[in-house]
Amino acid sequence: MSIPKENSNRAIITVLGLDQIGIIAWVSGRLAEYGVNILDISQTILNEFFTMIMVVDLQPAAIELVELARTLEQEGQGKGLQVKVQHEDIFRFMHRI
Repeated sequence: MSIPKENSNRAIITVLGLDQIGIIAWVSGRLAEYGVNILDISQTILNEFFTMIMVVDLQPAAIELVELARTLEQEGQGKGLQVKVQHEDIFRFMHRI
């Protein structure tokens, strides 16, 4: 079984953690700084837990996927959040049946 070649320029971003003011503003602000376009977003609060998933377009981005993932994950940890960034093709491969 081989990992598929990356065909799209999209990534999946997930954010989990205790709800706090400004999570969406922080993530969307950081993405805007790097020229990453948000294509779709879904978020909800489950009891006191914030959950969000985003589909983003990396085509216009001024940052590589690996660096974006590292930056958001590290900054998220400082805010008590778990942030994961995965290329769409890898995400699809990992979640296929």
